[in-house]
Amino acid sequence: MGFADQPAFINAVAELSTTLTAGELMLRLRAIESAQGRVRSGNRNGPRTLDLDVLLFADARIAEPDLEVPHPRMMERAFVLLPLLEIAPEVQIPGVGAAGALLSRVSGQDVKRLDP
Repeated sequence: MGFADQPAFINAVAELSTTLTAGELMLRLRAIESAQGRVRSGNRNGPRTLDLDVLLFADARIAEPDLEVPHPRMMERAFVLLPLLEIAPEVQIPGVGAAGALLSRVSGQDVKRLDP
């Protein structure tokens, strides 16, 4: 997405409960990325070993220098919307609406579901 000269990648979406704030959660996710060898090169859409994001945080809308929720590009990405809708078919994106209504916008993107 946005940088085609890279290998295929696996994407997943998970739902979790936490007592952390969205900012604290993002810091923990960045620590996990770092522990797994991720080095931020500045190429936002380039190849990377691991990329963890906060897509949604309940119904919060957050605009901070290091965190924007809902994730600002999730609505443009079939590889985010399709797995999100598998675990939360009725999910609403704050300020946008039903995630399912966005699928027609990304229908031309090549996404393949892996068999378990």
